[in-house]
Amino acid sequence: MYNKVDICGVNTAKLKVLTEKEKTELLTRVKDGDMRAREELINGNLRLVLSVIQRFTNRGENLDDLFQVGCIGLIKAIDHFDMSQGVRFSTYGVPMIIGEIRRYLRDNNSIRVSRSLRDTAYKAMQAKERMTAQNNREPTIDEIAKELDLPREDVVLALESIVEPVSLYEPVFSDGGDTIYVMDQVGDNNDDSNWLDEIALKEAISDLSDREKRILTMRFFRGKTQMEVAAEIGISQAQVSRLEKGALSKIKKDI
Repeated sequence: MYNKVDICGVNTAKLKVLTEKEKTELLTRVKDGDMRAREELINGNLRLVLSVIQRFTNRGENLDDLFQVGCIGLIKAIDHFDMSQGVRFSTYGVPMIIGEIRRYLRDNNSIRVSRSLRDTAYKAMQAKERMTAQNNREPTIDEIAKELDLPREDVVLALESIVEPVSLYEPVFSDGGDTIYVMDQVGDNNDDSNWLDEIALKEAISDLSDREKRILTMRFFRGKTQMEVAAEIGISQAQVSRLEKGALSKIKKDI
């Protein structure tokens, strides 16, 4: 599917590529209300849309749908582009196209996010796009929070809540050999190293005396203070401290 030549009825092999001079001339005409120039500018930047959607092809989404959404982002970029900023159209257009695709993916995400968080995230994304266009760089979280007059924590939480999940089968590296996927970099409690550590710890604890085992259990599993342990066992706090340190030293030595 990802090597398709025909997308949404458009033969991508025959897409026209405009020069910077042609783009500038068409943009000038578009600002004067020339709709034919607008259509020509859209058609002349479809290859830009195609290049952007290649970044999202590993998500299992329909390529035709992504292309259509990308075209919406392209049209928005054309309608909102400010020629007085002195930047190339592609510099402004690519983030707009990416933003539109990401919004589409978030709206179609199987994980549901509260309306308030989603609204805050959308406002943050819009502010980010607007400030990027104005300053020719991506704003920091603090700058976005200040622009929206919101606490930094609220902006971070909102943006994190709409990040689309990554598939465990998404490739992260391939160099002509076996491909490494996300799942290959995820550890679990069944790793051999964890297994061995757990066995070593159990053996080290088994060598302790019953009193030492009881003290460590009360201290680290029940959360009791040394004074509470001393009162329950019937010894002084100093003895509890000495026995605790001795037991931990034995465990460290055995491990």
